[in-house]
Amino acid sequence: MADKEFIATGRRKTSIAVVKLVKGKGRIFVNGKSLEAYMGNRPAVLAMILKPLVLTECNEKFDARVKAIGGGIVSQAGAIRHGISRALLKSNEEFKQVLRMEGLLTRDARVKERKKYGRKRARKRFQFSKR
Repeated sequence: MADKEFIATGRRKTSIAVVKLVKGKGRIFVNGKSLEAYMGNRPAVLAMILKPLVLTECNEKFDARVKAIGGGIVSQAGAIRHGISRALLKSNEEFKQVLRMEGLLTRDARVKERKKYGRKRARKRFQFSKR
């Protein structure tokens, strides 16, 4: 880990996050802003993003620079968490078991179902009138 940069991509719904981990003091920047400024006052979302760093006890060892695009704030947070987990795995293979047990290396494949014709949404039907 001699001044190396670990790059990984995380995905969730329609969001994509490219994460660069470098040695540092635990600061995270998303699209040029600090994590708190970008995500706003959402403690659950912040905890979700920091989970892989806390589990591997690397929250004071790495700085993360993230470029996140697409989706909403929570979807981007999921993509960032996935990207951080994958970058941590590149930095140290010993983290694999810890991250795998928490399900942080698995891409969340749930996406919005497409709208079907003759329906209001994917499954919702128009109101039925008997008479």
